[in-house]
Amino acid sequence: MENELTEHQQNLVSLVDSHELGDIIKPLIKEIYLFDSYVAGTTHLEDMSVLETAKVGDMLSLQREDNKFDSNAILILNADGKKLGYVPEKDNIIFARLMDAGKLLKAKITKITQKGSFTQINVGIYLVDL
Repeated sequence: MENELTEHQQNLVSLVDSHELGDIIKPLIKEIYLFDSYVAGTTHLEDMSVLETAKVGDMLSLQREDNKFDSNAILILNADGKKLGYVPEKDNIIFARLMDAGKLLKAKITKITQKGSFTQINVGIYLVDL
């Protein structure tokens, strides 16, 4: 149907990024530091190559996931949209509530530590706001 109403789950910041006015408004966007955490579930990735390309300073996307094991699950994705892991369950309840309320959260890699075959990725979590 041509005039059908559709619901979009975009917020103002993501709309600005994809519009030419974004260059004007981007200086008004603030990243507000919230919390330090780590990426959980890196040992269970289907594509382990994503860990090899991760580097300190990379900005990561956070995305809510419908998960039968954790109702507050938040995926952590790299710039290519590939899964790195999750915000740890012990840390995710407040961030899930913020995201469910329409707030945009991002993460930034602060430290990568190799412990044998295990890769620990520490992240800072930020609220992106105007």
